Amino acid sequence: MDKSDQIFMSVVSPVYRGANVIDELVERVIKSVEKITNNYEIILVEDDGPDDSWQKITQICSANIKVKGIKLSRNFGQHYAITAGLEHASGEWIIVMDCDLQDLPEEIPNLYQKALEGFEIVYARRTERQDGFFKRASSKIFYGVFSYLTDTKQDHTIANFGIYQKNVVAAILSMKDHIRYFPTMSRWVGFNKSSINVAHGKNEGKSTYTLGKLLQLAFDNMIAFSDKPLRLAVKLGIFISVISFCVGIYYLWLYFSGRILVPGFASTLISIWFLSGIIISILGISGLYIGKIFEAVKQRPTYIIAKKIN
Repeated sequence: MDKSDQIFMSVVSPVYRGANVIDELVERVIKSVEKITNNYEIILVEDDGPDDSWQKITQICSANIKVKGIKLSRNFGQHYAITAGLEHASGEWIIVMDCDLQDLPEEIPNLYQKALEGFEIVYARRTERQDGFFKRASSKIFYGVFSYLTDTKQDHTIANFGIYQKNVVAAILSMKDHIRYFPTMSRWVGFNKSSINVAHGKNEGKSTYTLGKLLQLAFDNMIAFSDKPLRLAVKLGIFISVISFCVGIYYLWLYFSGRILVPGFASTLISIWFLSGIIISILGISGLYIGKIFEAVKQRPTYIIAKKIN
């Protein structure tokens, strides 16, 4: 496996506010990966955070040529940073992990051993998460709603951490979606996959995902990976139309039976309900087409690189 002309294993980690942990992260990753191969690379993608993470990465890269640094021109987001790292990874196997040490580098050999059983993807399943109540609860809610609105099966115990064969990564990178969400993309491409239970490290710092960011992430990905919200809008419009029709029949009966004495009441009420349902249906159908056109015409880059090292 240790061919001199080819990288065997790449470790990709997006970095945001990771200045306090990068040194330890790299040290522990090296110890774990060297149990498998000496032919590896570590790619740290700094997502333009507010601390001195890039300075730390620069120092590490200067001391170790196997560590490569990428700095994005602005804060694009975790999954865009992962995409940047994957596009620069050249290993036969690619590890994707967060930088906060909740994804334990010591689990890398276990992921690789499972992959040797014939799997092209092996996910790390965090059965006992070391997160606060808010993060665990919001994660369950996010994945539950996301599963429903995208008609996919999502597992809140699985995130980015895992090992992926290079053909899997090539397939993920071939997806030209402007909105990137790595866990869902890795499931969408298929391939032979499995998972193992792993230990989950404790995050001593504050999560960078605020409630607003979680909601934005949920909204973006529901729009990117499914048109079900729009289809639900169409169904809602049809439902309102049916209800308004039934209500209209009822008020017509009241009118002809002489129980409505106010002129124009029945016709006004029926018109408002019925036309509202029709309008919502038309807006939903139009939205389906506009959404598809919008996806097709976007040509902006998903990230921009400011600097590279090694």
